[in-house]
Amino acid sequence: MSGKAPHLVHGMGTALEVPTWPAITMVEAEAILARFPAAGRLAALRWHSPRPFSAATLVETDEGDFLLKRHHCLLRTPAALAEEHAFMAHLLAAGLTVPEIVNARDGTGSVAQGEWTYELHRKAPGIDLYRDRPSWTPFLTPGHAFQAGVALARLHLAAQGFAAPARAPHPLVASFTILPAHDPLAAAADYVAARPALAEFLTDKPWREELARLFASLAGRLSERLVGQPSLWTHNDWHPSNLLWSSDGAVSTIFDFGLATRTCALHDIATAIERTAVPWLELDSEPADAEAALALLSGYRTVIPLAPADVETVLRLLPLAHIEFALSEVDYFAGILADREQATLAWQGYLIDHAAWFLSRAGQEFLRQVEIGTRA
Repeated sequence: MSGKAPHLVHGMGTALEVPTWPAITMVEAEAILARFPAAGRLAALRWHSPRPFSAATLVETDEGDFLLKRHHCLLRTPAALAEEHAFMAHLLAAGLTVPEIVNARDGTGSVAQGEWTYELHRKAPGIDLYRDRPSWTPFLTPGHAFQAGVALARLHLAAQGFAAPARAPHPLVASFTILPAHDPLAAAADYVAARPALAEFLTDKPWREELARLFASLAGRLSERLVGQPSLWTHNDWHPSNLLWSSDGAVSTIFDFGLATRTCALHDIATAIERTAVPWLELDSEPADAEAALALLSGYRTVIPLAPADVETVLRLLPLAHIEFALSEVDYFAGILADREQATLAWQGYLIDHAAWFLSRAGQEFLRQVEIGTRA
């Protein structure tokens, strides 16, 4: 990469940062591709992903184009990747377009090498319109929001019948144990206790009181609403940069199943809205986009009907849907990276402040606009 600008990745704010996980090199890629018989001979590295939690590069070979992705073994082992690969294979068999996993020489979908775990995907069809935009930024058009809703519903239909249990508690994986619990604060305490680095980080913080305040203000009788929701494997990271697009604005491919696990469809919808309709990185200058939220819901309903009670549950979930992944991020920064500053930002700036925003005048108005819009 001599003579080229240094590779930078998205941080927790708007600025690009030096990556925690260094970019994949030509020498490294060539050695790893040799362990995937179908990959062919490496010709070039065409692009390095700016996503911060792993390293990925688009590789060109004499057999076509592939995405080579590298994880630290503390984040993803071959067994952990096999869980999400099985879900992807189920979706592919059900007719959904997701990246095809390339098998390694031993027949598995990943390669372990030293402290790293690698996976290889064939390049999927579609235009990567959002690839250089931070993950949690809005749709470019209401039409994209509508088509993303259509695609999310199709994913939920395709996911039916996938019987795998929820994933093990890997770092940076979504989960769904706190909000459905009769006592969400007790469930949060169990979540924290199971993660020593997270527990140590929170030792000097009044975290129980802060979560209790949010649950009292925002959860209401949410757990009762969630008791009867069908359990379903879901994407859990639905934003436009995890989608490839056709020239007419439809979704061509769904990718990045790193957070996928068993939750429920309404939680996945709430997560999608939370990550695309609220401009978290620019809240001081950009309002939340109720139109995008309504477009996503409208697209979803063209495939799967949503009763008024379902929409109300989504709105109740919306302010708190991010909590378990936020805790996982705190655990990642405090434990794996030993970066207390970033852990503090994840705890206060992401978990606490995002939930509290929904109690602000702007947050309440956003929820009101979406609620009114769904009745129109």
